[in-house]
Amino acid sequence: MTVTLSPPDEASPPAPASRGGRRLLRLVPAAGAVLAGVLLYLSFPPRTVWWLALPAFALLAWVLHGRSWKAGLGLGYLFGLGYFLPLLVWTGVEVGSGPWLALAAAEAVFGALVGAGIAIVSRLPAAPLWAAALWTAGEAARARVPFGGFPWGKVAFGQADGVFLPLAALGGTPVLGFAVVLCGFGLYAAGRALYERRARGVLPRAAALTAGLAVLLPLAGALASRALVSDEAEAGTARVAVIQGNVPRAGLEFNAQRRAVLDYHVKETKRLAERVDRGEVKRPDFVLWPENSSDIDPFRNPDASAAIDSAAQAIKAPISVGAVVEKDDGKLYNEQVLWLPGKGPTATYDKRQIQPFGEYLPMRSLLHRINDSWTTMVAQDFSRGTAPGVFTIDGTRVGIATCYEAAFDWAVRDTVTHGAELISVPSNNATFDRSEMTYQQLAMSRVRAVEHSRSVTVPVTSGVSAVIRPDGEIVRRTGMFVPATLVDDVPLRTSETPATRMGIAPETALVVVAAGGLAWAITRGVRGRRAA
Repeated sequence: MTVTLSPPDEASPPAPASRGGRRLLRLVPAAGAVLAGVLLYLSFPPRTVWWLALPAFALLAWVLHGRSWKAGLGLGYLFGLGYFLPLLVWTGVEVGSGPWLALAAAEAVFGALVGAGIAIVSRLPAAPLWAAALWTAGEAARARVPFGGFPWGKVAFGQADGVFLPLAALGGTPVLGFAVVLCGFGLYAAGRALYERRARGVLPRAAALTAGLAVLLPLAGALASRALVSDEAEAGTARVAVIQGNVPRAGLEFNAQRRAVLDYHVKETKRLAERVDRGEVKRPDFVLWPENSSDIDPFRNPDASAAIDSAAQAIKAPISVGAVVEKDDGKLYNEQVLWLPGKGPTATYDKRQIQPFGEYLPMRSLLHRINDSWTTMVAQDFSRGTAPGVFTIDGTRVGIATCYEAAFDWAVRDTVTHGAELISVPSNNATFDRSEMTYQQLAMSRVRAVEHSRSVTVPVTSGVSAVIRPDGEIVRRTGMFVPATLVDDVPLRTSETPATRMGIAPETALVVVAAGGLAWAITRGVRGRRAA
């Protein structure tokens, strides 16, 4: 057989400029995925532009629509990097960029998996529903694995100032986050339907109906859920004092000045007692100190015990003290201690959700071989508590969720199901300097207030400390790295919201919906290939 080669057609190969333009076009989805992640990050505190979450998910829907699962995997990972890299930059404030980059890269894996799933279901009828449910399923997984999960950055936590916030009382953070994502994907579906009408002259009714419902139902649900939000004092009020003693300086080194931190909180409490004695402020029913306000174990150090008791006797009120405590078996606990004046400790709560790589080191031997300085920063692992933290203080049931625990749905909920009439979130953010971390955590507490219809107090060593009403409103707050005291009469509540009563049920239902949509899309694709 003879093959004749024709001379090249001068017009057929694309011009260099055309090839360059095509390469740039290929980068558009990747750039769009990163931009969508950045927009979602910008919707979080300390900014109040919560609504940026909607265009973030509309853009993500555009990027992933009709893609293969492999493309969805890559684009979802880029979205995750665009989101988590700036959101979690505070994790590297004191320990360097390595742990921050590693954490952001690991969290972005969940974005990749969700992106692949969304790409698969993007051609199904009612695609926004399946996509939003898949996002919720991804958050559910991220809150549990690995090492007990890391739910920081759930979409719900960026909505403390938003119109969707009342949905937290209806179904907790899963329903709140689902509604925001559904609305964002609905906006894309609406735009796509309008584009097809303009291009083809016909409005696809099913697609238009789906888009309309995806946008309007979350808004209608949020409006209806406002009836669940109240700051009425169902069980009277309690006068609470929140003490922010401050630390000698920001950073990890504050642990080397543990006695100074304790003395600062004693001093600020005694300053409050002097104001009470002068009649400038009414005496509080009880006083709340932050996590790590006494890193000196008061059970083993008589000087620390005496200092705390002197503060309690000066203010003539019980104090909840955040302490680092070593038990008789040698185990270390991050503990809240209820201290009565003249009587000493009467009740304790041991933190249950301890922070990996902060309060204990998974894979300690491996990390030691990689970088032994990491293991010296956490020389001894903390142990986990086992019982919910609810103190009865002067007749008031106070639920305790220590710092990191505020990010976990179960850790806050079970204080309420065990009778808490208000919630306290004692925290220590001094390690993270003046980063956005404290504002992100404060927003979590605001969402928790609405979710369970409870007042929430946030005593922090270095700020921002705050008092939050059951409707999520901050009524008192401090600055950062200043000694300060907040005194307020907070409403006590005993009723349970639907979110409190249902617990994990809404999240489970949405995970089932996500699995159903994914299975339908995969089965549909297999049938389509067989038919072809």
